[in-house]
Amino acid sequence: MRVMVVEDDKTMAAALAKGITEDGYTVTSCGTAAESLRLIEYEPPDLVILDLGLPDRSGLEVLQSFRARGSRTPVIILTARDTVRDRVKGLDAGADDYLIKPFAFAELLARIRARLRHAEVQESAILRAGELAIDVLNRRVVRGSHEIVLTAQEFELLRYLVMNAGKTVSRDMIARDVWRIESRVTPLDNVIDVHISHLRAKVDRGFDKELIQTVWGVGFALKVDE
Repeated sequence: MRVMVVEDDKTMAAALAKGITEDGYTVTSCGTAAESLRLIEYEPPDLVILDLGLPDRSGLEVLQSFRARGSRTPVIILTARDTVRDRVKGLDAGADDYLIKPFAFAELLARIRARLRHAEVQESAILRAGELAIDVLNRRVVRGSHEIVLTAQEFELLRYLVMNAGKTVSRDMIARDVWRIESRVTPLDNVIDVHISHLRAKVDRGFDKELIQTVWGVGFALKVDE
């Protein structure tokens, strides 16, 4: 499996490459946005470790370019930017995970393994809940004959609801499993509620049955008739 490290700090890049290589992966390193975009097109890796503070272009712009080109390669953002707002921006831009510097290297390796396993599982996965279908590989959502266009984070949230169809999921569960935030010093409730509202507008509007429902005092549920 090939991992691309996009990091302009040469000391950090070398340490990352050494540790990831010792865990059994082939590593390619680059320190600019331009080089990372070239590599992902001509030598596509299986996973990208992406720093946000690149010298020639924002790491978020690089990530958005990856996704705009149709790349579904898992991306783990590795950065010192640790506010909830920064994490939300990264995940909304299409990141699969977000790890704050300084970090434990063992945790980074565990996240790499988890993301690669997840990518393997979703290669041919189509999730269904009633008339709603999610093509995980192509990141397409269809309800009946109507295709629904979602942002990256809306897609992940809807996928989570579908995977837990018929069950109630709390905001804490969503923060942990979708936003990947274990400790909510700053509550994500408002952010989650806004994303749920956007999903409802896209998934339920124009249909007789509302799939996404609020369970007052608990959380949300995607209700599907048997």
